[in-house]
Amino acid sequence: MKRITVFPGSFDPFTKGHECIIEKALKLFDEVVIAIGQNTSKNYLFDLEHRKNHIKSIFEGNKRVIVQEFSGLTVEFCKSINAEFIVRGLRDSKDFGYERSIAQMNFEISGIESVFFMTDPEFTPINSTIVREIHKSGGSIDLFVTNAEKLVTSI
Repeated sequence: MKRITVFPGSFDPFTKGHECIIEKALKLFDEVVIAIGQNTSKNYLFDLEHRKNHIKSIFEGNKRVIVQEFSGLTVEFCKSINAEFIVRGLRDSKDFGYERSIAQMNFEISGIESVFFMTDPEFTPINSTIVREIHKSGGSIDLFVTNAEKLVTSI
């Protein structure tokens, strides 16, 4: 049986830190589904189609990485595609405190385990909020986002 994991997030934008987590997950899982969550109450800088196409461009040619969108509970999405695990990336202890609570609740309601990967040190300071602010202020995000040109052409 295939070992499938889901890496959920809004990915507004998908950074090199996220990419690092996917590369680590591919060492343990047969298939990694990057699940772009849709939250109607959130205002995204980059629209869904461009985020999806941007992520696909990064993993082009890797049939083990699938990009999908979803709405609702992550664990329900996991069940719908027979994924038994959720992957989360950690930059620091603050991330761990936040993610641990979500992982415990997800396990309680579904039995789906979460697997945490530490990002490589050079990606620790990167977060999507700061990258969005750099872009909105006219700065280049090329240092933080692979194939940034595939994303920023959407704005």
